[in-house]
Amino acid sequence: MTPDLLALANRALQFVPDGARIGLGSGHTAEAFLQVLGQKARRGLHVRGVPTSEEVAAMAQALGIPVEPLTYDEPLAVTIDGADEVERGTLNLIKGWGGALVRERIVAAASRKQVIVATAEKLVDRLGQRGKLPVEVLPFAAEFCRKRIEQVGGLRPALRRRDGETFITDNGNWIFDCALGPQADPAGLDRALRAIPGVVDTGLFLGTASAVLVASGGQVQELTRSR
Repeated sequence: MTPDLLALANRALQFVPDGARIGLGSGHTAEAFLQVLGQKARRGLHVRGVPTSEEVAAMAQALGIPVEPLTYDEPLAVTIDGADEVERGTLNLIKGWGGALVRERIVAAASRKQVIVATAEKLVDRLGQRGKLPVEVLPFAAEFCRKRIEQVGGLRPALRRRDGETFITDNGNWIFDCALGPQADPAGLDRALRAIPGVVDTGLFLGTASAVLVASGGQVQELTRSR
């Protein structure tokens, strides 16, 4: 684990009260947090986790963190998750490069707060700057969705593949990774994509983050929304 990931994980622990039920996010930074959380749990921290992917569920269980299903009646105290892009000022996000965007959104919505852990290269002036937006679609509608996505803002969708096979999400869906540039109106883009029949979700997470922890050189800065 790099010094930045370790620093992020330890800082994120400050948002986890003893006895809490929390959302367990996906991605390298969130998995680093999971490892440190597992160490704390073995030393006596009482915590229960709702994972955002099957992979995270297996990892949590291996680390001794109790895993529970998502319910409506017991909101999560916090979700600690990663992001692929974080827009300065707004704290708007692009997520889903790891493929868990739908469950990440649901778990975030069930949480009192979403805390994002990220390394400095994820910070951008405008969403889209790193060049890729995931869009999850129903396999039945994949070709229809691909054509319609191409008509939205000049996006260039490519079906995600892994090990030579079509990547399948935990929900049984497919993902188009859409090449794009910096976006002046991410909310409008999100609305246009969601209006396409067959689109399940997009990687645009707008207004969901309560705080973002950013690490550089082993130091962690906490960002809050300014606009």
